[in-house]
Amino acid sequence: MTVEEYPVGPSVENLPYLHGAPLATALMRCAPEDFIVDELLGFEPDKEGEHAFLHIRKRSTNTECVARQLARIAGVPSRDVSYAGQKDRHAETTQWFSVRLAGKEMPDWQSLVSPQIELITVTRHGRKLRRGALQGNRFTLTLRSVEGDVPGIVARLQNIKSEGIPNYFGEQRFGRNNLGDAAMMLSGRKRVKRHQRSMYLSAARSMLFNSVLAKRLDAGEGLQPISGDIMMLEGSHSIFSIDEVDDEINQRFIAGDIHPAGPMWGRGELKSTGAAYQLEDTVLSDYSQWCLGLEDAGLDQQRRSIRVIPGELSWEILPEEANSTNQIAQAMRISFNLPAGCYATSVLRECFICRSGVGVEPANQP
Repeated sequence: MTVEEYPVGPSVENLPYLHGAPLATALMRCAPEDFIVDELLGFEPDKEGEHAFLHIRKRSTNTECVARQLARIAGVPSRDVSYAGQKDRHAETTQWFSVRLAGKEMPDWQSLVSPQIELITVTRHGRKLRRGALQGNRFTLTLRSVEGDVPGIVARLQNIKSEGIPNYFGEQRFGRNNLGDAAMMLSGRKRVKRHQRSMYLSAARSMLFNSVLAKRLDAGEGLQPISGDIMMLEGSHSIFSIDEVDDEINQRFIAGDIHPAGPMWGRGELKSTGAAYQLEDTVLSDYSQWCLGLEDAGLDQQRRSIRVIPGELSWEILPEEANSTNQIAQAMRISFNLPAGCYATSVLRECFICRSGVGVEPANQP
């Protein structure tokens, strides 16, 4: 099998929009505090058990770097340190870690503390923290050098608050060349380590999901339910099928109680029927080698909501400030919650064309 037989779907920047083209440009991540992410654990540690649970605030530091330090302090192998998910390096983030301390006393964690790392809470829990075991994340994002239709952005944010956005996988999922490496791996031309294999398979699945979702928007279906859809309950992974879209389904969709769910490819048949099946099958037929590769890798077919409605969405227009060229520019701060596995950049792209501000410190920070 050749790499050329693994076509790649639309790039993230070329995916269709729900609310129209972006209305402004902006700089993102000019400083770590411009991109704040707080994990929402969704449960309370039970304060007993063999796993230490540490709530940590980090700045400009990799998640894996913190995990290695925790393993060293506790004197345990790296496999005994767990976290729910990777967090951005160029950001200020709070996240939870668990450290298995079977038969061990609680270590003195103070040597972890540095200008980049703050220890918020230490407790215990009976089970390790598993990947993805989060309710979600709270984002507080400051965008600088905003140029464009700011009143139009405010109106668009109002629409997003009620109608949601396409639940695309963001560019972080694809890295610099994850899809190319995935094609090399699946075609047998590249051997990879276990963690790389998982990353590449996830990128392939995500590309297929984005391609199906993009087709729905290009076909004029939007995020509305269509006949034969698989619907997912808000706040859960519970799904059910519909034959036709009736008034009850429409009302539940408008209320945000249910969302259509697209395929995360793996072994098994498409659960959709009717128009939804035809759309999904047509798109995925162009990526048959990817689908076969994911099946051969042992992944089972799942579903992901095609719509996400940001929770507690709020925004403010900040005082004007001097930008990197000493020109007066507008800034905005936007805050919202997202379920685990959803991307803040997918919210921003419906309003802004964002450029990375890493290394561009603002002259004045409000």
